[in-house]
Amino acid sequence: MVGDVDRSATTISLEGMLLGRLLVGTGIGLGPPVAALYVTEVSPSFVRGTYGSLIQIATCLGIMGSLFVGIPTKGIVGWWRMCFWFSLIPAVALAFAMEFCAESPHWLYKLGKSVEAEAEFEKLLGPSHVKPAISELSKSDRGDELETVKFSELFYGRHFKVVFIGSSLFALQQLSGINAVFYFSSTVFRSTGIPSNLGNTLVGVANLSGSIIAMILMDKLGRKVLLMWSFSGMAVAMILQATTGSFLGSGSGASYLSFGGMLLFVLTFAGGAGPVPGLLLSEIFPSRIRAKAMAFCMSVHWWVALCKSKVIPLLKLGPQLLYLTFSTFCLMAIVFVKRNVVETKGKSLQEIEITLLPQE
Repeated sequence: MVGDVDRSATTISLEGMLLGRLLVGTGIGLGPPVAALYVTEVSPSFVRGTYGSLIQIATCLGIMGSLFVGIPTKGIVGWWRMCFWFSLIPAVALAFAMEFCAESPHWLYKLGKSVEAEAEFEKLLGPSHVKPAISELSKSDRGDELETVKFSELFYGRHFKVVFIGSSLFALQQLSGINAVFYFSSTVFRSTGIPSNLGNTLVGVANLSGSIIAMILMDKLGRKVLLMWSFSGMAVAMILQATTGSFLGSGSGASYLSFGGMLLFVLTFAGGAGPVPGLLLSEIFPSRIRAKAMAFCMSVHWWVALCKSKVIPLLKLGPQLLYLTFSTFCLMAIVFVKRNVVETKGKSLQEIEITLLPQE
């Protein structure tokens, strides 16, 4: 990320900008799955959902901050370079702060470094919880932790089900239409006469509010309930968008209903479908395949996003039909979650692994 800032902020050529975009894309591809893995492995089970939701909240605050920093772009020539320099602040802060963070005890134990794992557990949980934590870790130790895991192992046998659930959740998250809401946001803003800056601010507030709701409820209601309610609210919002879309620009209250539908969609997405999949996947994957399985599912996430961004303009469906299509995917997601997702609230990673993974 630091390399991207330097390259993008100082470039005078298209090639330099593209190289900077490549670097930041690599950072974005690595950041979310690693953050979800780390938070899951260092958090106690009874607050793991709450801590995992903080990632989504931090993302919302980052988006809102970037919108604020970008406001002067229209009036100040070359301000876009300053926007890149501002992004250097969180990148350096994160790199510095991680030096003081505990290493994942799960990762250390997987490498056979039991003493180091105990020391990290003591930092995270306190001396009285070290032995129970190590004992819990040993429950899932089947003697194969140090063997190299091949990617092919993710697609057959005992690991296939959890990888299928994880990749499908990420695909449905993208196919629910979150990007489309932002694609058409400018159209909705124009139809209601709402200034772009104000509209983006309200969307950011809805995103942040939903994330805070998810943080409060994650360890109370559970992941599965939040996912089902989230996709249900998103389906209703998309149907509202499709219903009012044909009246945009007519000067009626339909424009404001469409804007309300967009805010409802963002709010419900941030309340479940946004933060839950990343947390849930890092919980349900066995420790032996956790890193590679997360990497694969995240690649599915980005590939679906890429394909969607390229295919949607070619289809020329129009907002109404497109919103109805996305609402259908939201309904499919409800059925999928109901049938396949297990509740992980309050369970240790070892308990989840033993429950989900069939014995060899």
